[in-house]
Amino acid sequence: MVLNPEIKYPNRRAYVLKLRGDAAPGALAGRVENLVTGRQREFASADELLAAIAAELAFEGGEPPPGSGGNS
Repeated sequence: MVLNPEIKYPNRRAYVLKLRGDAAPGALAGRVENLVTGRQREFASADELLAAIAAELAFEGGEPPPGSGGNS
């Protein structure tokens, strides 16, 4: 038996999603936090939530997060 060395769900892609008390299906709002890095991003819509996750994935790939000026 050969084991696949690639992890399907790596820990560096684990997030906590915290929804605000006034969030609703048509008006998502809250904060998403990467469990490994601790980076947090607030969002005020589903589009912003997806953009925050996409930015984290881009950062993981070596691109600086938007608005960072390239500095960590």
